[in-house]
Amino acid sequence: MAVARGSVRTLRELGRRRVYQAERGQHGRGAGKRGRRGGDVILSVPVGTEVRVAEKEMCLADLDADGESVVVARGGLGGKGNTWFARADYQAPHIAQRGQAGEEAKIELKLKVLADVGIIGLPNVGKSTLLRAMSAARPHVADYPFTTREPVVGVVDVGFERFIMADIPGLIEDAHAGAGLGLEFLQHIERTRVLVHVLDGTRADPLSDMEVVNRELSEYSAALGERRQLVIVNKVDLVEVKNRVGKLEEALARSGLEGQFVSAAEERGTDELAGRIVEVLSSERGEVAPEPSPVVRPKARGQRFEVHREEDGFCVEGERVVTFAEMMPVEMEEGRQELWWRLGRWGVSTALRRAGARPGARVRLGKVELEWLG
Repeated sequence: MAVARGSVRTLRELGRRRVYQAERGQHGRGAGKRGRRGGDVILSVPVGTEVRVAEKEMCLADLDADGESVVVARGGLGGKGNTWFARADYQAPHIAQRGQAGEEAKIELKLKVLADVGIIGLPNVGKSTLLRAMSAARPHVADYPFTTREPVVGVVDVGFERFIMADIPGLIEDAHAGAGLGLEFLQHIERTRVLVHVLDGTRADPLSDMEVVNRELSEYSAALGERRQLVIVNKVDLVEVKNRVGKLEEALARSGLEGQFVSAAEERGTDELAGRIVEVLSSERGEVAPEPSPVVRPKARGQRFEVHREEDGFCVEGERVVTFAEMMPVEMEEGRQELWWRLGRWGVSTALRRAGARPGARVRLGKVELEWLG
């Protein structure tokens, strides 16, 4: 079972192990003692984790709230004791069921940061510095690309308003195709409502840099390419940027953009930026949220079954009948007789007859193969 916990920040600890295994069910015993069901293994994951079936476009759950959980694979059932099989003409059975093995599943855990605002831009434009200036978050800051290896989240308070802001690691050209750490970065932007696009005022052509990033967003997701953006020109504390503010404003205006000029290092213009973000978030609240991913959960054990003819016999499919057969001690004559008596009560024998089975035909139920008694 995967459970979202607000106290868990990353998936790093879970990644140290490749296999997590719950207990199998205990065997049934004599004196009517039923086996205990296999205990659960609980995986604590960060809020915002998607649980997906590996190698398939199938989402088991999107755990976006503290305490939400999903059953990934069920533990094994405990076997029934000997007295469960007793009836009027069979009062002293000597058989008991085996405990069931737990289910197996190969899953992928993907953490997508939950934030109102995502800070985006090329590497080393000052995203982490901006987050430090606007919140209590303390991301690592250094003068080289990919300083930020995973998203850092901070809380920004503006009067009585509050929003969550995430420093999304820098994007590079062809990030949508996996260049650099592109796909790992892009998936975190999907949940944000507003993007703050940071441009480096010292760069020769900041608008060209912006086009590179926006092209990667659109290639990754059309909806992401249309996400609301606020454009920020950073590093106005530097003389070379201060002297070209006018030209940068004209260039932004020609592209139909209105930029804000800030110095994240000196926390200049950051209060005004926070106020503007609050205004934009307020206007975004009335918009329709994106449709959630389809969710597929483990099905309850059903009583339906189907019979199919195979090359060398017949196959019976159905969770209840297969589970029962796999837990029975069919290596014993008494176990085989009890299995066929039970399958007769459930209509399996009638279905085999209709499918053309004759006594002695090979019948497969999951991992169990045996001859039909007719």
